[in-house]
Parts: sequence; C-alpha cells; structure tokens
Amino acid sequence: MTVPRVVVREMILADCERVAEIRVRGWQSAYVGLMPQPYLDALSVTEDAARHRARLLGGDDSVANLVAEEAGDIVGWACHGPYRNGEVRTADAELYALYVDPGRYGGGIGQALLQASVRRCADAGQEHMFLWVLEGNLRARRFYERAGFRADGSEEPFEVDGVAVPEVRYAKKLGD
Repeated sequence: MTVPRVVVREMILADCERVAEIRVRGWQSAYVGLMPQPYLDALSVTEDAARHRARLLGGDDSVANLVAEEAGDIVGWACHGPYRNGEVRTADAELYALYVDPGRYGGGIGQALLQASVRRCADAGQEHMFLWVLEGNLRARRFYERAGFRADGSEEPFEVDGVAVPEVRYAKKLGD
C-alpha cells in the first residue's frame, strides 16, 4: 500500500474554509479539559474562515500561511512570521499556529508543516524561532520537543471565559 505524500504549499483564498475547519476542530479536540467547553462548542468555522480571508486579503507578506495536502486534500495548516514581543515585531521568527485535521494526528503532517516553517525562517536568516503552547497541552509540547524546541522558562497568562489557561514559550535556534 502506498502512503500519500504530504505536500506543503502557500495557502490561497480558496483554502480558507477548510483551514478554518481544521483550526476549529483542532481547538475542540486538543483543548478539551484545558478550556471551558461552552467556549470550545461556540467556535465558528464560518467566522474563522472570514478572519483567514481578511488576513490573506490584507496582504501582510511578513506572515506565511502554509497548508499541507495529502492526495489533494488539505489536512493541516501552519502560520509563521516575525516574533511578537508585545506589540513589537523582532528579527526572530514565531510559529503562530500549527493545526492538523484531528483525524490525521500522528501521520507526519504536523512534522512536514513544522519543517517547512523552520526551513523558510532559517533560509530567511532568522536565528531563532519561538512559539507559545498551552501549558497543559502535553501532546503538543512533546511534538515540539521532538522537533528540537525547548521550553525557555517564559510564561504568559492567557484567559478564556474567565479561566486561566497559561502558555509557555518554546524556542529553537535555527540552523542547528
């Protein structure tokens, strides 16, 4: 049996609905027990797709949106750009998001997206890549650690519907 190859490419407007579906279902899958369930249940694919379309049409070319396709189907999405230190963008890179269709976890899709993002940032001369992950999202933390990212001790409060959902920062030196 042949395993379909994962192809990573730039996201286009026609991808927004599927990317929103993956992101919303990703939140609803990965954050059960970490965020209030009514908040997760209320997430809207339609509203998320509209935000993706607006961002793509806004034309911020410092932000890269990538999709992973397998046999022509979009199965994952990643977004990276300049690291945000508060409101200031720095010369380092930040992985803003990485989501895989929840039914496709463990198939190398997330790894392909992460490798593409890391490679693009390293090729652009960025020295470090940072990302924020929910402290309690152990699956994601293990995924990033296997890819060479390490928690650097920085934490940030995050609140969802009055519930504290702390994030921890991970970092990786690029070019290693």
